[in-house]
Amino acid sequence: MPVIKKALRFIWHLPRKGLMALFRLYQKVFSPDHSFWSKSAFPHGYCPFQPTCSQYMIDSLQKHGAVHGLFKGMWRIFRCHPWTEGGVDEA
Repeated sequence: MPVIKKALRFIWHLPRKGLMALFRLYQKVFSPDHSFWSKSAFPHGYCPFQPTCSQYMIDSLQKHGAVHGLFKGMWRIFRCHPWTEGGVDEA
């Protein structure tokens, strides 16, 4: 019985882990705050929010799951624009 429960838990968390992997890939390659090329272009960071939007998305997926976490992360990304004051958010 515990093996079946572990297998079901793995399948249940697969969408969350896949989305988290995509956002980690984005951070390493494209993000102006996390990627290898950004440290020279933006030494003090680029995102007005703390944590950055991509890290907030990963934290939100980890805490709330694939559906609710994705909704919360997308809401944060929609609030990120040049006229925002930014600030500190918790997932």
